[in-house]
Amino acid sequence: MKTIQVPTRNQVHETNQAIFDTLKSKVGFVPNLYATYAHSETALENYLNFANAKTSLSTKEKEVVNLAVSEVNKCTYCLSAHTAIAKMNGFNDDQILELRRGIASFDSKFNALAALAKNITENRGKTNPDVLEKFFEAGYTEGNLIDTISLVGEKTISNYLHNTTQVPVDFPEVQSLEAAIV
Repeated sequence: MKTIQVPTRNQVHETNQAIFDTLKSKVGFVPNLYATYAHSETALENYLNFANAKTSLSTKEKEVVNLAVSEVNKCTYCLSAHTAIAKMNGFNDDQILELRRGIASFDSKFNALAALAKNITENRGKTNPDVLEKFFEAGYTEGNLIDTISLVGEKTISNYLHNTTQVPVDFPEVQSLEAAIV
């Protein structure tokens, strides 16, 4: 089987080189998954525009969705990256493990959001009506629903990219959920 390599700055199109420079100045490094998008002249910029688009969801709500979706899709890279980001946004280790399971006993609104994100992902968009009703009962709107579905799609793209390429994880790697909750 062909191994997908993480390209260096000198191996990518000049448009992507500029994005690498921006990422390095803002994040301190170019994450391997982002670098892998740069095998395409257009995919990295397109993905970053999608990932950084305006949304009605807060930063914390986005991490709720990212963790639930990445767990369903079994993406070690995204789980590792979003565990680090979730910690930066105030979630603790126990809360992060719950979010990965699609629940949030510590916050009823996050609980409805995590359950929805998990259900959408598991059922490929054929959302359970009860889960959807609880989402709305928690105070979310139709606009929040559309933004959540968009975020599920955006995160799934990265999950699939890593699950296909298996590029090295360059964040502190998390354990499988099964190993972490034993």
